[in-house]
Amino acid sequence: MADSTFTFRVDDELKAAFAEVAAAQEHTAAQLLRVLMRDAVQRWHEAQEHDVWFRSEVEQAVREAADPTVDRIPHDRVISSWRQQRAELERRAAGRTA
Repeated sequence: MADSTFTFRVDDELKAAFAEVAAAQEHTAAQLLRVLMRDAVQRWHEAQEHDVWFRSEVEQAVREAADPTVDRIPHDRVISSWRQQRAELERRAAGRTA
């Protein structure tokens, strides 16, 4: 891979502060900029991969929601089940403290 030069303008105060931060981390400003650039590229790629995965999950959920053959559990039955589980947990927790 060939190297190339990246030139841009930055105010003197920011440049000096950045050079101090880089030196405190035992890097030159150029080395630290390369680290920051690699991190930015990696974060962007990870965000893109997550977006592809998330959209796929949503599409699958929409297809499933539209599928009349999918077995659905009525809301009242789910609530009843959770209330029973909660009551059981509360009963067990009360037995431990008594």
